[in-house]
Amino acid sequence: MSDERGVIVVDAANVVGSRPDGWWRDRAGAARRLLAALEASTELPDVVVVLEGAAKAAAGEEFRRLRIVSAEGSGDDAIVGVVAEAIDSAGGPITVVTADRGLRGRVEALGAGTVGPRWLLERVEPTR
Repeated sequence: MSDERGVIVVDAANVVGSRPDGWWRDRAGAARRLLAALEASTELPDVVVVLEGAAKAAAGEEFRRLRIVSAEGSGDDAIVGVVAEAIDSAGGPITVVTADRGLRGRVEALGAGTVGPRWLLERVEPTR
């Protein structure tokens, strides 16, 4: 799942919800736009995207560079599980993209670093 550049674990709901751009009217469409931007990025190492709720409909085979995890229940619990798995197998740092303070605490306790949604969006979206 990883190389020496590390793993980025994306809390898709938190990243999508970080901007008031109408995402709530089409959660799957908003998630699909995020996935497409991540897929097109050549700057990022291995990327794992956790989708939950209606956003899970965005997952598709066209996203070959990404590992997409559909949360069975809580997206936060799925992210913690992905981080725990990556800690055991990653060859580099693990970074979780979220602004959720509770989730940050949980993954940092496992040894992952955290960054906010803006960090990711600045790397994958064209300048607005």
